Amino acid sequence: MNIYAIRAIYQFEMARWWRTVAQSIISPVLSTSLYFIVFGAAIGSRIESVEGVSYAAFIVPGLIMLSLLQQSLSNASFAIYFPKFAGTVYEILTAPISHVETVIAYVGAAATKSIILALIILVTANLFVEVRIEHPVWMVLFLVLTAVTFSLVGFVIGIWADGFEKLQLIPLLVVTPLAFLGGTFYSITMLPETWQTIALFNPVVYLVSGFRWSFYGVADVNVTVSLVMTLVFMAVALGIITWIFKTGYKLRS
Repeated sequence: MNIYAIRAIYQFEMARWWRTVAQSIISPVLSTSLYFIVFGAAIGSRIESVEGVSYAAFIVPGLIMLSLLQQSLSNASFAIYFPKFAGTVYEILTAPISHVETVIAYVGAAATKSIILALIILVTANLFVEVRIEHPVWMVLFLVLTAVTFSLVGFVIGIWADGFEKLQLIPLLVVTPLAFLGGTFYSITMLPETWQTIALFNPVVYLVSGFRWSFYGVADVNVTVSLVMTLVFMAVALGIITWIFKTGYKLRS
């Protein structure tokens, strides 16, 4: 394992992130704070509680997960796309660093950024509502697994994209709608029975449900099922990345 190469790429990505604090941290935190104000205060005043949890507190895990998904995708996709755009990706491919080490470095950096931001948002949420975490170990587990999984997905998007507009195509048209329909602002048990069944085909439901359970002990889906589904998503993403490096898809041309 080439630790020096992994550390070099990881530190470069982290340094680039810290140079754009306003865009990387302040902007997402302000956007999430607006969600707390609009949904927590305005709508929360009309909804007393959901499954025994105040509505303002109930949406906190969902909002953290929403930000985590978006940031994991964008951080990882841009990190690998920019070397392709600049032509420096060939230096990485020909350097004495394996494909596994390359993925570890880029995905590790993207996941770290997303987790830091999620923790900042969690602290910010306490300024608006009292948040409790009943299962902190599970909270950290879901946080890390989700960040890594969607950083892997973002890595795939970054390789697939052949223009800056495509970097936002899947996050905007697929992931964000799935997040909003995945129980971010509500429990799927509040939906009609038919729509509850349909919602179970939404992968984000399992992520949000498991993460919310770690906070309040309430979930739309069994926590074990949520964990297994998260691992399945990660395995699929890893499988796609393995295929990309074996075939050289979008890398050798």
